[in-house]
Amino acid sequence: MRETGTGNGGRYRLLGTAGAAAAVAGGWAVGTLPAHDPWGLWVPHGTAVTAAGYALAYGGLTALVVAWWLYGRTGAGVRHGLVTLGWWTAPFVVAPPLYSADVYSYIAQGAMVLEGHDVYEAGPSVLDPAGPGGDAAASVGGHWTETPAPYGPFFLVLARAVAWATGGTIVPAVLAMRLIALAALALIAWALLHLAREHGRSPGAALWLGALNPLLLMHVAGGLHNDGLMTGLMLAGTVLVLRGRWIAGSVLIALAMMVKSPAAVALLFAAVVVGRAASGGPVRRTVKGLLGPGAVAGAVVLLATLAAGTGFGWVSTQGVAGRIHTALSASSDIGLGLGHLLRLLAGTDPEPVKAAVQNLVLAAGIALILWLAWRSATGRLEPAHGLGLGLVGLVALSPMVQPWYLLWGTAVLAATAGASRVRDVVAVLSAALVYETQPSGSTPVYGFVLAGLTCAAGALLLRREAAANGTPPLPGRRRAGDTEDTGDATGTKGTKDIEGAGGTADTGGTGAGTGVRAGA
Repeated sequence: MRETGTGNGGRYRLLGTAGAAAAVAGGWAVGTLPAHDPWGLWVPHGTAVTAAGYALAYGGLTALVVAWWLYGRTGAGVRHGLVTLGWWTAPFVVAPPLYSADVYSYIAQGAMVLEGHDVYEAGPSVLDPAGPGGDAAASVGGHWTETPAPYGPFFLVLARAVAWATGGTIVPAVLAMRLIALAALALIAWALLHLAREHGRSPGAALWLGALNPLLLMHVAGGLHNDGLMTGLMLAGTVLVLRGRWIAGSVLIALAMMVKSPAAVALLFAAVVVGRAASGGPVRRTVKGLLGPGAVAGAVVLLATLAAGTGFGWVSTQGVAGRIHTALSASSDIGLGLGHLLRLLAGTDPEPVKAAVQNLVLAAGIALILWLAWRSATGRLEPAHGLGLGLVGLVALSPMVQPWYLLWGTAVLAATAGASRVRDVVAVLSAALVYETQPSGSTPVYGFVLAGLTCAAGALLLRREAAANGTPPLPGRRRAGDTEDTGDATGTKGTKDIEGAGGTADTGGTGAGTGVRAGA
């Protein structure tokens, strides 16, 4: 049996709620505040208030991380986890933007579409400072003020609706964007539960790693990143594809692609699922798999882009973010270091060297995705698990990496990975990467130090738990005879969930419990 009972989940729920509330309270002083708030709510404060804000923000964040880690060991079931998710999310409803100024870009780009500007040719700086979205444009800051939008037309339609409904005024526009983010979070939770059941995994464990994850709460509920919407649509589409409803699933995946392009990886694995479930010979199955979801998604992208009226410029702006150096990108760091070394030795320009390394490593990431898809097509890997691994690999090998990018693959692996090192790694990284960015959106050196220390602490805790219990350390890893609470929040015990159903833990299973059904 577990060392802690489900009843402790209530305590950790309260601890996490207090942590979230403290982080939000601190964010009112040190969050990513706008350059100008006409309502006077989100404004800078003096030194003493700022110092107290940082103490609250980091103390609350740490309390939430600790509560999350311990909550995952209580065996709490689905209903208890959903209630906990509501409690932990509630403080963020009225928070200012935290950890990123991206939401200001979203609002400004929505105002640009509303006013007829081409968001794929110009940045938010074209907006009239005194007009709709002007305050948001002024709050974007840095190079992003001149950067065209890399987002697809579906998201820009939502941003335009927000700008129209709020006039681009900062506070109501941010709160409207938060409604979209919270809806995305709810969609992620729904899809996680169904995807876990499709793979014979523990829904409660999937909810813990995929939705209660502090990295998700801070950067989607707090930071309002549209990665949450992309992930929710992608997960929901994957669930439908696995259930044989591949046309509807391909539509959702196409909408996810028109939020952010990395969701296109899911379309490849949807093709694998359709091909494996199709009847006929290998050629017919391959053709249906490749053409079916691709044709549906292509039609949706074409019609939605024409209906949005924003044009197809988003196809050519996908690389704009890659121009920005981020320290989490190994290929960018290696390329920059090698470029400067060659400049010292041969006087060459370091930028072409950096770009060559980035492209080479990105090509390796694409090759990894194709290899995982091939393994899935040949029945050696479950397609959804391959999708999760592919997305994590793509992030690791990308020329631009932000902490919240880890959520793309983590949300999938939360529902498909059983007792595996992959699950351990994404859990520890999730706890660590929340410290990489300040609530104000900057990335100080001490953020990387805190992230490194958290990684070390997480690895040590996992090792100690494994040694003390003689069992794998994370939720979803249980011995024969252990049960999971699948009932209500009072901790009533429910049915037994065998985590290993469906195959080996490292591959996500290849047998029973995968839930792949043939369909149209």
